[in-house]
Amino acid sequence: MSASPNVSAVSPARAWLLASRPATLPAAAVPVVVGAAAAVSEGAAFRPLVFAATLAAALLIQIGTNFANDYSDFHRGADHEGRLGPLRVTQSGLISQAAVRRGIVAAFALAALVGAYLSWAGGWPIVLIGVLSIICGLAYTGGPWPFGYHGLGDVFVFVFFGIVAVTGTAYLQSGRWSPLALAVSVPIGLLVTNILVVNNLRDLPTDRGAGKHTLAVRLGERKTRAQYALFIALAYLVPTVLALGGGRRRWLLLPWLTAPLAVPLVRRVLGGLAGRELNPMLKRTGQLLLVFGVVLAASLLTARQR
Repeated sequence: MSASPNVSAVSPARAWLLASRPATLPAAAVPVVVGAAAAVSEGAAFRPLVFAATLAAALLIQIGTNFANDYSDFHRGADHEGRLGPLRVTQSGLISQAAVRRGIVAAFALAALVGAYLSWAGGWPIVLIGVLSIICGLAYTGGPWPFGYHGLGDVFVFVFFGIVAVTGTAYLQSGRWSPLALAVSVPIGLLVTNILVVNNLRDLPTDRGAGKHTLAVRLGERKTRAQYALFIALAYLVPTVLALGGGRRRWLLLPWLTAPLAVPLVRRVLGGLAGRELNPMLKRTGQLLLVFGVVLAASLLTARQR
């Protein structure tokens, strides 16, 4: 496991890259890919410009949220010298607080700019999704009642990175709300949420001390580990149930090819890894999401209605 970079040796560009938290970006990209594949699977014509704009907006909202979390967690005392996770730019002084605030504004402003085009393409539902996504990105750890501090972070991630992102993308591609997109949003939402589960499991002791009452703090260590295993099991169950429809839907069993990646993760999390030992699990959970999502998208396209 690599150590955190030497602060004095980090260039400004590298500092902003650290602030964007690249390991979390599959959480924004994968739902867009799966949502577009679900729409095309049901006969929609692929809209490449809309897809590119959707992907850009999702990534910008994710990056803006990461900047906001970095800034707010430091001010609320959740990020300090004893933190177990990767280096945080506000707490470490790599980027000034004023610059981080400007980064938050810039990321969300660019997301809104791209969202204006998507709103033209998709109408008022996309306006609503975009506005709520930005508000929730800021309110996750900021504002007077940050819901990430009150055990609602898992719900937010599942809803916005799973259901909303996948079904919203499918709607932008097809112009209609799709039961198939809703169904495949569930495993994606569960796997994205598991990235947060590992993060909160690692930070459970320090979050408790900082008064950050994440779901992991509320459930305790043992139940949080069980939550991780349950979410992975359910993620594989959903495409299995969809494949029971027979015909070309049997292609939806393809995500099971990624199970050899998932099983070791479950074993290690249930096996008691804690603290900094969980940092590799955070990265590998993101990798599982990426591979699972790509295979699920491919299976949807293979099962495309003829």
